[in-house]
Amino acid sequence: MTADIDLTAPGPGHTLRDRLLALDLRAFEAVAARHWPGADPLLPRLSRGANHGVLWFGMAAALAATGSPRARRAAVRGIASLAVASATINTVGKRSVRRPRPLLDTVPLMRQLKRQPITTSFPSGHSASAAAFATGVALESGPLGAVVAPVAAGVALSRIYTGAHFPSDVLAGAAFGVGTAFAVRALVPTRDQLPSPGRPRADVPALRDGEGLVLVVNKAAGTSERMRALGDALPLAELVECEPDRLRAELEKAAARAQVLGVCGGDGTVNAAATVALRQGLPLAVLPGGTLNHFAKDLGVEDVRGLSRALSEGEAVRVDVGRFSAGDQEGFFLNTCSLGVYPELVRERNRWSKRIGGWPAGVVAALRVLRAGRHPLRAELDGEERPLWLLFAGNGTYHRTGPLPARRHDLADGRLDVRVVHGGRFPALRLFAAAAAGPLTRSSSHSAVRVGGLRVQGVEPGTLLAFDGEVTTMEGDVTIQKLPEALTVYRPSMRR
Repeated sequence: MTADIDLTAPGPGHTLRDRLLALDLRAFEAVAARHWPGADPLLPRLSRGANHGVLWFGMAAALAATGSPRARRAAVRGIASLAVASATINTVGKRSVRRPRPLLDTVPLMRQLKRQPITTSFPSGHSASAAAFATGVALESGPLGAVVAPVAAGVALSRIYTGAHFPSDVLAGAAFGVGTAFAVRALVPTRDQLPSPGRPRADVPALRDGEGLVLVVNKAAGTSERMRALGDALPLAELVECEPDRLRAELEKAAARAQVLGVCGGDGTVNAAATVALRQGLPLAVLPGGTLNHFAKDLGVEDVRGLSRALSEGEAVRVDVGRFSAGDQEGFFLNTCSLGVYPELVRERNRWSKRIGGWPAGVVAALRVLRAGRHPLRAELDGEERPLWLLFAGNGTYHRTGPLPARRHDLADGRLDVRVVHGGRFPALRLFAAAAAGPLTRSSSHSAVRVGGLRVQGVEPGTLLAFDGEVTTMEGDVTIQKLPEALTVYRPSMRR
């Protein structure tokens, strides 16, 4: 036998839960009875547009299409937050509280959705996704979050307005979405949470409108749109476009007449410019224009606007430079230097990248190098000859950012991040284990230390060495060391 309870008029014997349910119902009916001009055609469409995240994927695409690095990061963070919130709500939330959907008797027909949802009502998945996306975007960029927030609020309101959810469903879903975005940030910090690599500061001239800057643009990275942006932001700078095979010569010419040497290109191009600036004693201005742009990203230079602000305000820092040498051979690196399997992988990647693109070329290169079954490098470390699959030296300590690739928090820490994958059976497994392990792990297959320099003895002639995406050959005793705070580089301050 069952009894009907009138939740619209709770009596003194009703529990707190009954009172909350009654309040929820009254709020739902108040929204259903209220007429808002323009809402009837808008809110149902907004609710349908958010089905399966279509609205949010469209907004993320629009943000990414702006070309702004911060907008792209905001789009990625918003989608990641949405994905986690949606997956959790639909696998755990909906199954935990099996609440029926509201009755539609009080909801005008024109507001009702053409296809009524069949899942349980609590919590609102649409509201969770909307709040997660908007919060994720806002955590990366406050102004962009302010643009997205009204749309997210409209989606949440539409779920009550169309009769799909009770107000408490929407509030619970929105709260969960906000919490999910913050949880994602705890796993993958936003840029403003990370320690700034911008120290120690350097005294450099402030170049208004780029006056005194000679900026060499690698044509492989420079586009007409990029050149227009540079001309607009730095009208008094001298811009020099050159083919990749003329890069070194043009950089030397530019350095002879520049107050500040600038470069636009990938990590290899930036390495060439840094080498010239280091030898000529010039400050360097870097604009990312390649596929990976590791140095520019770790430095904090994202686009033309950031670089022009650093130049006009005279903002710069001193950074460490890595140096490798063997006999009369020497070279410099800003990111990494390595011996063993990785240089072969870089050479294969460079061979394929022009045909199929950077990331696919990396996959093909890894498969080809590991399948080839090459013998490990024979080298002496600490007076003992050892087989090595890989010796990696990073210019500064690399840290993980959640599950994302590693990055450096300090570009002037005076240390080399050295990782060694020892020789033996199953090279692919050893390399994978080293990649998955932390920065200071030791095992039978790999180890890692932070040192000021190292010496690798007995390197066979013709051994490949990779540095900042470039490849050369070495032999004999190879020395890898740090040049602390050797290079001055412009970078914008970290204020948002």
